[in-house]
Amino acid sequence: MQRKAFKAAVVVAMASTLVGGSSVAAWSEPSHQNQNEQGGRDGEIRNVIYLLGDGMGRTHVTAGRERFYGASGRLNMERMPFVGQVATYAVEKGSNKPALVTDSASAATAWSSGVKTYNAALGVDAYEKKVATLMEQAKAAGFATGNVSTAEITDATPAGQFSHVLLRGCQGPTYSDAACLPKNADGTYEAKPADTTLITPVAEQIARNGTADVVLGGGLARFEPDDQKALEAQGYQVLGSFGDPALPAQTAASQKVATKADLDAAKGKKVVGLFNRGNLTVEAAKAALPAGAAEKAEPTLSDMTTKALDLLSAKKGKNKGFFLQIEGAQIDKRSHANDANQTLGEIKAFDDAVAKAVDFAKKDGHTLVIVTADHECAGFNIIEKGTFTNAEAAAPPANNDAGNPANNSSPARTSGGNTKDATRSGGIVNGAGSKDPKNFAPATFRTPDDAPGVADGTPEASLWLTYLSGNHTGADVPIFAYGPGGQRFAASQDNTDLYGKMYRALFNRSPQR
Repeated sequence: MQRKAFKAAVVVAMASTLVGGSSVAAWSEPSHQNQNEQGGRDGEIRNVIYLLGDGMGRTHVTAGRERFYGASGRLNMERMPFVGQVATYAVEKGSNKPALVTDSASAATAWSSGVKTYNAALGVDAYEKKVATLMEQAKAAGFATGNVSTAEITDATPAGQFSHVLLRGCQGPTYSDAACLPKNADGTYEAKPADTTLITPVAEQIARNGTADVVLGGGLARFEPDDQKALEAQGYQVLGSFGDPALPAQTAASQKVATKADLDAAKGKKVVGLFNRGNLTVEAAKAALPAGAAEKAEPTLSDMTTKALDLLSAKKGKNKGFFLQIEGAQIDKRSHANDANQTLGEIKAFDDAVAKAVDFAKKDGHTLVIVTADHECAGFNIIEKGTFTNAEAAAPPANNDAGNPANNSSPARTSGGNTKDATRSGGIVNGAGSKDPKNFAPATFRTPDDAPGVADGTPEASLWLTYLSGNHTGADVPIFAYGPGGQRFAASQDNTDLYGKMYRALFNRSPQR
C-alpha cells in the first residue's frame, strides 16, 4: 500500500511547544495543602500510572466487590484512600454543545489532551485541530512512557495517547475514506485535511512516532511488515512478527503473535508486544479453552502491568520518571454484549492489575496511581432479589455500537446464568436460546455471603444483575487515587480536568492552554 508521509518530529515539536507555550487561559485547580500522603515519602511525584476500566461505572465496581469479596469486602481500587467522581460528556462536532453520552475516543482525548471533542475523534478538538497529548509531552520532556491494553492497541482508549485521527475507525492496516474521513450533512466525505497525519492509520502512527517506549496489547492484524521495520529502526524490541514482507497480505499464517513467554523474556529499553490479532481473549473464555490452545499463551493484564513497570523502571533516567496508561478494555466490550458473567470476570482481572500498580507505588514512594473509567456502559444494575427489570424482552437490548468491530467479541452472551421467577415461567431458564419468549431476565450470581450450595443462575443467589442498554450511558464514573498528590482527585470533576491534574503531577506546574 502507498504510505503517507508521517514524521515523528512533528508530534514531538508540537508536544514540546505545548509543554511551555500558551494560547488560552491557564488551567487551574482548587488549592490543597502539601501533605505527606499515603504512598509518598516526601511528596515528590516521579511516576504516574493511569488505569482505565473501560465502561466501568459505579455499579460495575459494586457488583465486582459483592461477587468476589462480599458486601463488606472491598476491591483493590476501593482500598485507595482518595475517591471522587468524573463527568464524561462529549461535545458535538464543530461546536461546544454538549453531547451527553461520550464514546471512548472523545473521552480518551479529554483526559489525554484536556479538551472536549466529538465522539469518534482522537487527538483533535471539536473543530478538527490537532492537540498534543500528555504522553507526547511526557516523552518530549524525557520521561519513559508506556501504553498497555487488553484491546487492540489501535483502539480508542490506548490510541488517544499516541495518535491523532478524525475518526477512531482509521486504525489500519490500510487507508479508506469510509474509515478515516467524517461525512458531511449530505452524505459526502469531507475533503482530506492538509495535515495528512489526521487521516494516517493509527497503526502507522504508532509505528513511527515513538511516543510510547513500551506498547503491550492486541491488534497485530492492524500492522504490516514495514511497521515492524520502522519500529526496529528506532530501537524497539518487537515480540513476535508483524509478517513476511514477501507475502501479499496480512494473514494469520504470515504473522506471529507474541506470547507471555516472549514478554517474560523481553529486556529491551523499548518493547512492543501484540498478543492477539484482535482484542485479547476474555479471561473467562480463555480459562474454558483446552490446554494447548493458542489463546492460553496470552498474558493477563496483571502480567502486562508487571512487565511494563519493570521495563519503565529500568529505563527511566536518574532525574526522570515514567508515565504509564493501562486499560482493562473488556469490561466495556462484555457490557455491550450484556454478558454479566464475563463482565464480572473482567472487572476482577482489571482490579488485579490495579493491585500490581499500587504495590509498586507503595514500594517506590514517589508514584501516583489513578483508577477511573472513560464512561459507563449498558446501564448495569444491581436489583432486588426476586424482582425483574426488562424481563418481558425477548432478547437483550440491541448493541447500538455493533458497527464497531471492537465491540463484537465472542461469544455474544453466556448461555447460562439467567433466571426467571418460577411463578411466572415454571422455573429457571438459561437466557439466550430458550424457547420461552420472555427470556431476558436478571443474571444471578452467588457471593461469599451466600450459604454453601447456592449456585450461580438460581433464584437463591443473592447478586441479581441486569442491564438497561446495549450501549454507553451518560452516568458519572468513579475515580480512585493513591500516592502523593492523590488528594487532588478526591473531587467532583470533569474528564478534561484529569489532564491538567496529571500534567501538574508530572511537571509540577499547571499547563498553559
